[in-house]
Amino acid sequence: MNAHYGTSPIAAGRTRERRKRRARADKDGHQEHAGGWLALIGLLRRFIRPYARSLCLIIILIVVQAAGNLYLPNLNADIINEGVVAGNTGYIWRAGGMMAVIVFVIAAASIIVVYLSSRTSMGVGAALRAEVYRQVQAFSSHEMKRFGIPSLITRNINDVQQVQLFLQTLLTQLVIAVVICVGAVIMAVRESATLSLLLTVTIPAMGLFFVAFLIAMLPLYRSLQVTVDRSNQVLRDQITGVRVIRAFLRTRSERDRFRAVNADISRILLRITRIAALVAPVLLGVANLSCVGVFWFGGRLASEGSMPIGNMTAFLMYITLVLAYIGGAVSVTALIPQAVASAERIRQVIDAVPAITDPPRRAVPAEITGCVEFRDVTFGYPGSERPVLNDVTFTLRPGQISAVIGGTGSGKTTVLNLISRFFDVASGSVLVNGIDVREQSAEMLWSTIGLVPQASFLFGGTVASNLRFSKPEATDQELWRALDAAQALDFVASMPGQLEAPIDQGGINVSGGQRQRLSIARAVLRRPSLYLFDDCFSALDPATDARLRTALRAETGDAVVVMVAQRVSTIMHADQIIVLDAGDVVGVGTHEQLLAGCGPYQEIVASQLGEGAAA
Repeated sequence: MNAHYGTSPIAAGRTRERRKRRARADKDGHQEHAGGWLALIGLLRRFIRPYARSLCLIIILIVVQAAGNLYLPNLNADIINEGVVAGNTGYIWRAGGMMAVIVFVIAAASIIVVYLSSRTSMGVGAALRAEVYRQVQAFSSHEMKRFGIPSLITRNINDVQQVQLFLQTLLTQLVIAVVICVGAVIMAVRESATLSLLLTVTIPAMGLFFVAFLIAMLPLYRSLQVTVDRSNQVLRDQITGVRVIRAFLRTRSERDRFRAVNADISRILLRITRIAALVAPVLLGVANLSCVGVFWFGGRLASEGSMPIGNMTAFLMYITLVLAYIGGAVSVTALIPQAVASAERIRQVIDAVPAITDPPRRAVPAEITGCVEFRDVTFGYPGSERPVLNDVTFTLRPGQISAVIGGTGSGKTTVLNLISRFFDVASGSVLVNGIDVREQSAEMLWSTIGLVPQASFLFGGTVASNLRFSKPEATDQELWRALDAAQALDFVASMPGQLEAPIDQGGINVSGGQRQRLSIARAVLRRPSLYLFDDCFSALDPATDARLRTALRAETGDAVVVMVAQRVSTIMHADQIIVLDAGDVVGVGTHEQLLAGCGPYQEIVASQLGEGAAA
């Protein structure tokens, strides 16, 4: 019975559930639209304030342009009624001269508006890029992982450019379109209230089309921005890892991977283009129908003598102005969804609160000694199942070389990250110079540290510019001394240009060992009170490693030196060795002391130097 004459309870329940899901989706979509518009408006209000005078002048000039454009049809009607129909040639010449002057004023105002709008939009774009850059510089590793480097690059270049382009279009085209449309409607009603009834059909029709256009385009542009981010990520991976791709014969699969992402972008762009292709036919159709209506009803009024032919011509020109500027506004509204989507992404970066910030009241160490103390430190990375460090306690003293060793994943690099406050501890405290790092200014803390990361990185420039990255005012003599201490003097002296020898971005034109030694020289040049070496001797041969360690002991003096290493030969002569195993400190002492009583250290030594060395 239900199958023929009604809906079954199960089917009705499914229908209700679909409606609920659709309602929730619509609600979320409306909230996203509102959030995007608020983000765009908020950005423009914040960054356009320094250009308030230019904005006022732009608005004045737009009003001048609009007044001129609105007066021309009325003047044209007077020429027809008072000049052509009456045969008054003198009036035609006078009115024609007035029209030429008005056209000249409109052209001059238009040029100035474009100039001021371009300067304003470029200034706002520059300020936006500077703000995004400043915010990213304050990000911790947590925020960098959350957004991703390719996405941050896209937001600071492409997204800012979309907002900048929208602002320029807004000032040069959309604002004047609104002013002229409102003015033209008023003038058209003034010419003929009867014919103006046509506007009650055409303008709402254009408005509905405009709203539907925005609703359809905004989600597509959001998807496009996300897809562009993914494309940048894939391309960046393939460029930086090109040698690995070739070595493992993965060129075809990586080509397919990029082709898939590229196809997604093409698919979204095709949908956008198809929707945008509807703009011209719809606008042309509405404009033509409106003209037909004006000629049909206006011609009847003119034949009855209730409306002069000149007034009908003026009315037609006002209708044409309204449709032309609405059409122009709709044609550039493709920029609005892009700007809204881009503004959302920019606001996400600007409004992000870094996980690690300076305290309101910053403590200043009484003495810069470089001393480091871990007190019951526990730490785990976001999303990890267990802590990386568990109740770790030790002290690193000035004048000593301390080493940290352990298996993969034991928390060696994490120790250096916590000292540098790239992450904050979950419990316990890390003290540098006698004060908890969370109570110090990050800039103050970093100024006392010379860090050599595990992945040595060099900037594009020269040998000298890379070394002076840590000490801009360093003399050439200081550079050579640092290079000598880092065992890099010989190969730099043999390079064409020596200190001015070019270094490619990432240091790809030098070997891995040379990159490590230049990075070490950069840290030594600063002469900090605390040196952090994160497994940066791995690419050195044993002889160079030994000479470097000897030179570093002489250069570092009373500073605190912390070495993270995998090789026992690198750290066996350290004054203090800290052994980590699964996040726990299982041994602290010299090489001889640990050999005598630390099982995990004995296993490491035996695996690298043989059973005899561990005995």
